[in-house]
Amino acid sequence: MTSNQNGRFLRTLAGDISQPPPVWLMRQAGRYLPEYRALRAEKGSFLALCYDPEAACEITLQPVRRFGMDAAILFSDILIVPHAMGQDLTFTEGEGPRLTPILETTDLDTLTAQPQHLDSIYATVRKTRAALAPDKALIGFAGSPWTVATYMVAGMGSKDQAAARLMAYRDASRFQALINAIVDTTVTYLSGQITAGADAVQLFDSWSGSLAPAEFERWVIAPTASIVQRLMALHPQTPIIGFPKGAGEKLVAYAAETGIDALGLDEAIDLQWATRTLPPTLPLQGNLDPMALLAGGTALRQAIARITHAFEGRPHIFNLGHGIDRHTPIAHVEELLAQIRGTAR
Repeated sequence: MTSNQNGRFLRTLAGDISQPPPVWLMRQAGRYLPEYRALRAEKGSFLALCYDPEAACEITLQPVRRFGMDAAILFSDILIVPHAMGQDLTFTEGEGPRLTPILETTDLDTLTAQPQHLDSIYATVRKTRAALAPDKALIGFAGSPWTVATYMVAGMGSKDQAAARLMAYRDASRFQALINAIVDTTVTYLSGQITAGADAVQLFDSWSGSLAPAEFERWVIAPTASIVQRLMALHPQTPIIGFPKGAGEKLVAYAAETGIDALGLDEAIDLQWATRTLPPTLPLQGNLDPMALLAGGTALRQAIARITHAFEGRPHIFNLGHGIDRHTPIAHVEELLAQIRGTAR
């Protein structure tokens, strides 16, 4: 069993209904926190922080220490996987990540794998699990193959993921080989995180909403199912959360076919549709709009009430529909937690 089998987060993933629900927030460790900004200024680049186990452990713990979140999520980045697969990775302030060479014009087999990049991430997991209280869960994570592939093909993020979508249509066998390679590395990576102490893992598919239904089935559902099946064979007691942002009605097939233990919902998912359509025993996670948290006040209180009311009869982990905005006031996070926990004045 995991080291914190009695924690509310893990009990909810196992199907328990908790009132109030356990809470953590995507990107809860980040730029809205002054303690993060201070450490970032001291240590330098974002990538340097990711590969510094002491610093990454400290950042992972910061929101748990400040807010008492029910779970910590590993401070890292989804592009650690392509870095380990042999692409060069840099982060430029104001421009985001860059990967070279881009696989739109370069063959995957010309890359030289650099698996040592994963070792410092495992060290962060070990340090963080040792520092967390027994009732606090540690979530490991990776990007899902489709989303990771979009960055590897284009060398950067994009609004419509056109380069990867075109490759998938024009040269499906070549794109399939890339997806298969990402699946293999991701299984190794997540298994390593679990072995190092992660109590649960989440797969982030940030760009799944850009795909047509048949493409979604091939490039999102099938590789996710492969990862889940292989991880469950290795670590049958470790829950897996799937988060296919933008999937909409395709969530039904995703939930049924991937084998995930819990489903993350983005802010665009209608609460009534979700409660009617998704299996009642499937733990759901989400789905507060990050802009409602940024706004605060009445809009925030009403949004929290709608979500908690809609999901009160099923296993539910309260979270955002995507990552917390960097400009979010700390007071708004405190307000959110006070309302959920019933301590608001």
